[in-house]
Amino acid sequence: MTGPASARGARDPQAYVRNNREMWERWTPLKAASAQYDLDGFRSGGSRMRALERTEVGDVRGRSLLHLQCHVGVDTLSWARLGARVTGVDFSAEGVATARSLAADIDPSAVFVEADVLTLPDHLDGVFDIVYTSHGVLGWLPDLRRWAEVVAHFTAPGGFVYVFESHPAAWMLDNQVAEPELRLRYSYFGEPEPLAFEYRSPIAVPGRQVPGMEYAWGHSLGEIVSALAAAGMRVEFLHEWPFVAWPMVPFMTQDEDGWWRLPDGLPQMPLSFSLRAAKPPAEPPT
Repeated sequence: MTGPASARGARDPQAYVRNNREMWERWTPLKAASAQYDLDGFRSGGSRMRALERTEVGDVRGRSLLHLQCHVGVDTLSWARLGARVTGVDFSAEGVATARSLAADIDPSAVFVEADVLTLPDHLDGVFDIVYTSHGVLGWLPDLRRWAEVVAHFTAPGGFVYVFESHPAAWMLDNQVAEPELRLRYSYFGEPEPLAFEYRSPIAVPGRQVPGMEYAWGHSLGEIVSALAAAGMRVEFLHEWPFVAWPMVPFMTQDEDGWWRLPDGLPQMPLSFSLRAAKPPAEPPT
């Protein structure tokens, strides 16, 4: 990945989304075949859901769970192996096809829908006990208020949304610095136009050349919480963590639980957060 720049010229946000979708269509088959993803190993058994997320979400046995921006469905099907009745959504046709192939071997009752999250009510019916989203997905969305409205739309009364995401403060760090030094590069509050990144290859397959542009939108923590509140969701907790699911800067180290942390000697800062927000129960009939 080369350094970013603000995308130049006013464009319809959906033009950037279409560009991102095209990149994911090229990346996904390479990622799915990589040793890092190890989909054959996943087929053989086990859940890849981290203990912290399992604890904060709670027992999912017999509960319906909607996973937004599910990629190839590994996390979705990990929840299925823990007892949830799962539906996954992704805008990539390649991602959904891979997820359906996995589901055929793991849980044929799992449903995967190809759709942009922001237009999901046009493609999916029903409500769910749990709406789940995590690990580097909100930056792909140009309209967080619409995202929160979709979340509320699909959350059953008395149900909740659970978000585990990289912290907006961590996205300020310069990810081109090789030495252990914290250097700020990006605005915490985002920009009117998305940041543009030039990629040469996906992280999971660094040897494969897949050049192209990726566009990402910054969202502050206040924006995320306020969007959910405006959509009628009640925040139950917001936890900030000094670790993240992947190495956001090159000098991070991985702990025994699989999380990536800043090395000793550097000031500690929030790298991820978890948030749970509930939809109020339906009012009893009078």
